[in-house]
Amino acid sequence: MLSRRVLSLLLPIALLTSALSAEESPAFNRAFELYQAKQYPDARTAFQILSTDEPGNAAVRYYLGRIAMKRNDTDDAILQFEKSVELDDTNSNYYMELGGAYGRAAEKASLITQMGFAKKCRFALEKAVMLNPRNLDARQGLVDYYRQAPSFLGGGIMKAYAQATEIRQHDLERGTLILGQLYFMDRRFDEAIDLALELIAEEPDNYIGHYSIGRIAAESGTKLDIGAEHLRRCLELTPGKGEPSHAAVHWRLGNIAERQRDSAAARTAYEESLKFDPNFKQALDSLAKLK
Repeated sequence: MLSRRVLSLLLPIALLTSALSAEESPAFNRAFELYQAKQYPDARTAFQILSTDEPGNAAVRYYLGRIAMKRNDTDDAILQFEKSVELDDTNSNYYMELGGAYGRAAEKASLITQMGFAKKCRFALEKAVMLNPRNLDARQGLVDYYRQAPSFLGGGIMKAYAQATEIRQHDLERGTLILGQLYFMDRRFDEAIDLALELIAEEPDNYIGHYSIGRIAAESGTKLDIGAEHLRRCLELTPGKGEPSHAAVHWRLGNIAERQRDSAAARTAYEESLKFDPNFKQALDSLAKLK
């Protein structure tokens, strides 16, 4: 069964402008503005009217599908995305979002029905990549699909590695994180760390690269001193949006200290984490369990 984690990766956020043509109607532009403003009920009404007034406009169906996904109406989302690719079978993002909708449907379906949705999900994502090899969101969806799905559904770990490697050719940081996670799950810890070191060699101040080395060390018990060194480097840098906080860095330093059987250093690290964020659950839990 496809996990919620898998499905979240099969639902990447496409650029909103990717579905727009250069000469959309004023009515479409108004509907799109409502969508951008997150006024989804009003945007849905506007796009529904457009689906009658402009029946050949694939972008209208695309946005109706995205709004349906936000309402967790998977059936309607599939209907709308299928219509969008029927109207325009050259748009990579349409197929990518259709794959995401099929993935969501698979999560809710019975085992037999789930397999059908899984196959459709794979086909749609592969089609998205075929249409646009630089659609890295679709490639990332395929990485997780190939890793999770059995071979009779088109899965395979080597396929996942191939997609992750391709992502890395286009986006060093993103590909390093994805490929490194595959290595980590296969317990190839040294190789995962080496990938992150290659990233840092190219981008010495890459915060998530340094943090990744520390995380891998903390979780695997591999190269603990190197992991701690790179976590301390994180404390000299500013995390970007969505990146682990300095509270998380101190917590990981505590994890490493525990693996080194240094309870005093671990306690200090967890307490330091809580100075940055008194509600940081991982540090609170680790501190409570520390003997």
